Amino acid sequence: MAIISTTNQSSATVAGSRQSYMPALISLAVLYFMMGFITCLNDTLVPFFKKGFTLSYSQSSLVQFYFFLTYGIMSVPAGRIVSRTGYKKGMVLGFAIAAVGGLLFYPASVYHQYVLFLAALFVIAIGIVLLQVAANPYITALGPANTASARLTMIQGVGSVGTTVAPLFGAHFILAKLEESHASSEAVRYPYLGIAALLLLIAFVVSRLSLPVISTAGSDGKAGHDGGKGVFSHRNLRFGIIGIFVYVGAEVSIGTFLTNYITDLLDVPENVANNYVAFYWGGMLAGRLAGAGLLRVLPPAKVLAVCAAGAVALILLSVSTTGLVAVWSMIAVGLCNAVMFATIFSLSVEGVGRHTTAASGLLSTAICGGAVISYAQGLLKDHATWQMAFLVPVICYLYILFYGLNGYKTSKQPV
Repeated sequence: MAIISTTNQSSATVAGSRQSYMPALISLAVLYFMMGFITCLNDTLVPFFKKGFTLSYSQSSLVQFYFFLTYGIMSVPAGRIVSRTGYKKGMVLGFAIAAVGGLLFYPASVYHQYVLFLAALFVIAIGIVLLQVAANPYITALGPANTASARLTMIQGVGSVGTTVAPLFGAHFILAKLEESHASSEAVRYPYLGIAALLLLIAFVVSRLSLPVISTAGSDGKAGHDGGKGVFSHRNLRFGIIGIFVYVGAEVSIGTFLTNYITDLLDVPENVANNYVAFYWGGMLAGRLAGAGLLRVLPPAKVLAVCAAGAVALILLSVSTTGLVAVWSMIAVGLCNAVMFATIFSLSVEGVGRHTTAASGLLSTAICGGAVISYAQGLLKDHATWQMAFLVPVICYLYILFYGLNGYKTSKQPV
């Protein structure tokens, strides 16, 4: 799952310099775990709803469409909410809104209406966007600036644990009951009620914690100068926005259809196939640990290009083979994904100076690529084969390869 990071350092005032950051970091770790868990549980809902409501692939992908569309709609408003309420209240509000969405799964399951589930997921996504907008700059401000990257990497690692656990949870508690559910969606009712209760509990605990109070005064203007040019005058940012759009789209679309793809390849039930999805997201956890070391000694753009080329090769290998070779080569794409988002983001904001905050907002909005690309792949699968459908993420990774080779260069660099 894509996690928004921010590179601009806010001018912050922390109340009580002797106050321990540990309670705040623990609460943020829980926050990231839940964000990763809830987002990747959508990969379980897609095959569940497809079979339970007899949907086409494009119709079932609306789960991801409405979830990630929220980033395009809510990123800017969420930023304004957080600027008014503060980081702590923003996180509490995010947990509360996501909990309301989880509670809406109850009436949706009672009436067994797909549109009600999509509405519930949209509400959950509003809460997730608010959580991300509140949490990311808060992490960078908690402690010394020279260790901000380490803190963010550590917390993102916890988020990757959530994305790895979610498919296993979904396989056992949701997809295992798919055959007996028939024309009922009761299998998702109680898991999401439990998630809603947990989110409300976390919201209450966070609201009672004495967390460091950080006030932001916007950009300090020390990030550099651009001679009064507009935000879109930066070549690396223009291409980077597209890069984030297609990267998130490729990552999400593979995760969305991986269960159905493996079910068809191995001729196994959906709950068995869904267990493999945990390795796809688990690969991102392992890749982040390895990538953090590689990015310290190798140029980020070259690492990005190699990972993108690797992803293209693995997908083509998967769709041209069968059995476990096809399964594990597609799963291995998760390992290539690990460093892509953070690398594209950092290359995109390089040299944008006073436009860093605006650039971060545009890049965050581009996460809605998870909605568009996954729907496009589902639509193609409805009318063609898996081989044709997976050409969609291949095209996305080819663009990322271009960005790592050339698109990342600023206007001042030779093209």
